[in-house]
Amino acid sequence: MVGTASKTISATAPNRRDRKKQQTRAALMAAALRLVDERGLDGVTVEAISEAVDVSPRTFFNYFATKDDAVLGGPLPTGPSMRERLLAVPAEVALVPALLEAMSADIREVQAERDFWLRRLRVIKNNPSLLPLLVARGECAEEETIAAVAARTGLPADSLFPHLVASLVGAAFRTAMMRWATSGDTDLHDLVREAFDVLAVGLAAPAPTHEEVSK
Repeated sequence: MVGTASKTISATAPNRRDRKKQQTRAALMAAALRLVDERGLDGVTVEAISEAVDVSPRTFFNYFATKDDAVLGGPLPTGPSMRERLLAVPAEVALVPALLEAMSADIREVQAERDFWLRRLRVIKNNPSLLPLLVARGECAEEETIAAVAARTGLPADSLFPHLVASLVGAAFRTAMMRWATSGDTDLHDLVREAFDVLAVGLAAPAPTHEEVSK
């Protein structure tokens, strides 16, 4: 999802060395996005990204395999898996609200970095050559959701229900992200919740949006 998609939250507080590595990684991503936003993907090199952060290309490759990886985020930090987060939600919570709760920390982190994510969405839109990698990331995220839903429901991972849920959840999240990119100050979590509310009623009827509720 945010092919999402999405950063995970570390289970333990990072030490000084880890914080330094996270800062370098974040700086490389920010520089890659800024340069590609300004020049286009073909107009940016690993050397240019590295120079913008005052590190060597060798250091760049310690974090990312390619400049495309830097633009899209590269391998995510270690943290609780989607399966672990979903299973941590109380069993009495229905599946769709439980999925929202499992994703909430990531959603709020994206919201807190709105300008960064809006630039990333714009870069992806303007550089279609990134789409195959983005699709591959989305497939990985979907596989994680399938495993999580299967574990929570007790169903085999190859049965229809976990696959259908993962596909719909991914589509709902992407739709919410696209709405968020053009919605001004609307909170991403509210938009994801609205999309998930539609899933929860089984697409039987349109659910009210935040604009309609506020009237």
